[in-house]
Amino acid sequence: MGQFKNQAEAEAAGVYISKVKSFVKREGRLTKGQARALEQFWPTMGIEFDDSMLKFSEVFQREAPTVLEIGFGMGKSLVEMASNAPDKNFIGIEVHRPGVGACLSLAGELGLTNLRAMEYDAVEVFKKMIPDSSLDRVQLYFPDPWHKKRHHKRRIVQPEFAEMVRVKLKMGGHFHMATDWENYAEHMAEIMNSAPGFKNTAEQGNYVPRPDYRPITKFEVRGQKLGHGVWDLIYERTE
Repeated sequence: MGQFKNQAEAEAAGVYISKVKSFVKREGRLTKGQARALEQFWPTMGIEFDDSMLKFSEVFQREAPTVLEIGFGMGKSLVEMASNAPDKNFIGIEVHRPGVGACLSLAGELGLTNLRAMEYDAVEVFKKMIPDSSLDRVQLYFPDPWHKKRHHKRRIVQPEFAEMVRVKLKMGGHFHMATDWENYAEHMAEIMNSAPGFKNTAEQGNYVPRPDYRPITKFEVRGQKLGHGVWDLIYERTE
């Protein structure tokens, strides 16, 4: 801050002070369509980050089961799920701005009213904005596998993350993960099988067939072309 006592004083003097963030934001380059969608649909479909808990009944103007997806990419599958399940509310969190724009463009074209998007770090959103025991399902599809062993500690699915998800799920709510990296699937299963308050819903082994509500994504198609399998894991909150 230097000669300034606080952020507000610096801003009043016209000086910008950079802030430390908990993640690296991937700006990317917006297409004209994505930029137009952000301008047109963000006021009604976007949720700004705020240090206060959301009330889903106010956000969506109704009471309905709420599904939250972390890292929705370009949003195609999230929009498809929301379109196919008008009886549910969907919230997507993504830090890649072009992805947010693409998602809002698709949702806007379909006139969806049951989808909202956030452009922020999911961990901070969970801590500051998602009420405990409020979500019916949390989705994490094809996260970065950090496939090199020395990078495994960077994988998002860790014991602390599992606990963060657990407390935000309703009792009986589901945490659904999918990956096309077998080693990451094994890692997910190892973490989640040891996580307190969860049970694996698989009838045999650790993995479940792809549920009908999850569309086949471009990542899945890519994996199939490369000869990869795809593994779905669904865990239910039990306590």
